[in-house]
Amino acid sequence: MSDDATAFVPGHITGFFSAHPDDDPAVAGSRGAGLTLSHGVTVTVKPAPEPATFLDDEPVEMPPVADVLQTLGVSATVRAESELPLGAGFGVSGAMALGTALAANAVFDCGRSENELVTVAHEAEVRAGTGLGDVVAQARGGLPIRVEPGAPNHGRMDGISARPRVEYVAFGGLSTAEILSGDTTALTDAGESALEALRARPTLDRFLAESRRFARDADLLTDRVAAAIEDVRETGGDGSMAMLGETVFAVGTGLSDAGYDAESCRVHAAGATLRDD
Repeated sequence: MSDDATAFVPGHITGFFSAHPDDDPAVAGSRGAGLTLSHGVTVTVKPAPEPATFLDDEPVEMPPVADVLQTLGVSATVRAESELPLGAGFGVSGAMALGTALAANAVFDCGRSENELVTVAHEAEVRAGTGLGDVVAQARGGLPIRVEPGAPNHGRMDGISARPRVEYVAFGGLSTAEILSGDTTALTDAGESALEALRARPTLDRFLAESRRFARDADLLTDRVAAAIEDVRETGGDGSMAMLGETVFAVGTGLSDAGYDAESCRVHAAGATLRDD
């Protein structure tokens, strides 16, 4: 057992999705597509007599993290530093769960494979109701397409071959659990249609177009998000809404060109990984 270990997990923005619940959390998940970000979450795990979780030096209740530690049978202090806001559609809770799994496995010499650790984190997210597809996407990196739902041994992934610059502006959060606990028929129909169209032509332009259509058809657009997307498109840029948050993302410099004080990063080429330091 080592003193501590640190993992980096990229942020993840979902452009569109369809929910696929199941009694088995390894089988449950979502189909859809998104992009991972070079901005993400750094998670450090250190053995401790009593488990505790901190986000940006503040103590937090994070059920997926507690679930991961319990599943691995370890007790630790988990300290996460995030470049991204919590609850705004960037997959921060999924990143914390996955980072905890990777780092705890290293610290406590649990002997779990990468797929097993991704499964542990994915199941924790599903049980907590905080996400359905972030963990598997964050483990892969790039612009992942979730062809079939579930953890690695159940789901199936593909991707879009592109690595653009990304800008984003977060106006606020939306409740993932609240949206997913309601009637998701329209959302699922829109997500399935978008996925079919993207798989027929898996390009960045098609991803953005289908993401915009999904946000509209699933009735998730807020006024501020809709206005920002329109502003981006009027500058000749392209963008959409992050699921699920009141967040706008754009490729290139669309948000800055439209006058927004946007954060800038790139698509993360690789998935979550342990850090050497």
